[in-house]
Amino acid sequence: MSEIQYYTKQGLESLKQQLDYLTTVERSRISQMIAEARDKGDLSENAEYDAAKEQQGLLELKISKLQNLLLNARIIDDVDIDVHQVSLFTTVKLKNIKTGAITSYSIVPESEANLKAGKISVTSPIAKGLLGHKSKEEVAVKVPAGTLHFQILEITR
Repeated sequence: MSEIQYYTKQGLESLKQQLDYLTTVERSRISQMIAEARDKGDLSENAEYDAAKEQQGLLELKISKLQNLLLNARIIDDVDIDVHQVSLFTTVKLKNIKTGAITSYSIVPESEANLKAGKISVTSPIAKGLLGHKSKEEVAVKVPAGTLHFQILEITR
């Protein structure tokens, strides 16, 4: 049994759309590839057929994982988010103490991470270093390139 994962409403909807696409569009496309390769004759020496069957296996594995994710997915409501400390689904405004640069990150599940949109995975080094800290605290966050020092300016939903 998989552990429960929390998502925003939009994140969960995105997973459902991805599953729908894989089961309707991709499954049909790969079935068509298998049929075309089968029509070419001897399957024992047909690399095209083997490749299509392998793609089918990978697709079915991906579909299975997504279905399992959806079975264990829970939507978290904005009112349930504690903004007194950094946690999943909070947005953190940070000041880099060394450079003075100010940035904001939303802490989201891994599947919703998008750095360009300012959404970082809860499993990322920065998010892990910030979790549980409160506004106005100074935090040292270990990242692969060294240690970053931030001051938490604000925590919001």
